[in-house]
Amino acid sequence: MDRRTKEQVAAELHEKLKNAKMAVITNFSGLSVGKMEELRNALRKSDAELKVVKNTLLRIASRETPYRLLEEHFKGPLAITLNHGDIVQATKVLVEFTKKNAEVEIRGGMLGGKFLNREQLGMFAELPSREILLGKLLSIFVAVQTSLVNVLSAVPRSFVQVLDAYRVKKES
Repeated sequence: MDRRTKEQVAAELHEKLKNAKMAVITNFSGLSVGKMEELRNALRKSDAELKVVKNTLLRIASRETPYRLLEEHFKGPLAITLNHGDIVQATKVLVEFTKKNAEVEIRGGMLGGKFLNREQLGMFAELPSREILLGKLLSIFVAVQTSLVNVLSAVPRSFVQVLDAYRVKKES
């Protein structure tokens, strides 16, 4: 790879790092090409991408981004997963893949300027998806309104029931 190509790759990666919500570094030694493609396709479905980049290019590209803190982990063959969508879904895909394939090892990640170790990323994988969390939140909002309507309608309902009981008593 000539110098101009390296500069172009580093600039492209720098832009992707600036726009990424989360980045995870993994070691992929011994992983077959087929398995790597399987992981890439699974991550693509959750709006994330897996890049295999030379450590020096990654070091250059991560300058002036929050991901420069990962620089101490840029050793050996590694791949970086850049997440642009739902961080929980992409993390689930990555963690599940590492459980099935011992060749892939998560080294760490960055989210919101904070380093996340393997265990913390595993906790992300256990969270429900964004849609499920939003559904639970919506059900709480609906339950509060339903309860309020029931409480407010209890007095008139009771009054109507008393009047009806009084009417039945008068008729008999």
